[in-house]
Amino acid sequence: MSSITLRFLVEPAHAGSSGQVHAGTVMKWLDDAGQACATSWSRSSCRTVYTSSIRFQRTVHVGDLVEVRARLAFTGETNMNITVELVSGDLRTGRMEKTAEALVVLVALDAQGRPVQVDTWTPETPGEMALASSARAQFDSTRPAPL
Repeated sequence: MSSITLRFLVEPAHAGSSGQVHAGTVMKWLDDAGQACATSWSRSSCRTVYTSSIRFQRTVHVGDLVEVRARLAFTGETNMNITVELVSGDLRTGRMEKTAEALVVLVALDAQGRPVQVDTWTPETPGEMALASSARAQFDSTRPAPL
């Protein structure tokens, strides 16, 4: 599967005393969706090796519906680059808003914890091609320059 969506209601245990969800909890949800997408694609255990540019655009509150959408953006030999978007909103109004987004890079692992090759994912639509190009550029910009 090249994409996955997780949905759930925010419970009091997810939030602090103010009724707002902490940024660290949102980051965990982004990573969980990336893990689910990568594991589904590679059919193996995966380890997060990089998370990029998390942008928080809205506060999440107790009672909100949360959707975390993870999509494969491109694959390397052993890594999968996945864009993750979290939207949330009030069930009473039905209005959902973008809340956070990130690029998550995961490596597939064998039973001994060593990187293992993953199937190549090829974008087919113009939207997928643009996503792959953007994610690749973002990932490449974080790599150290050769000495």
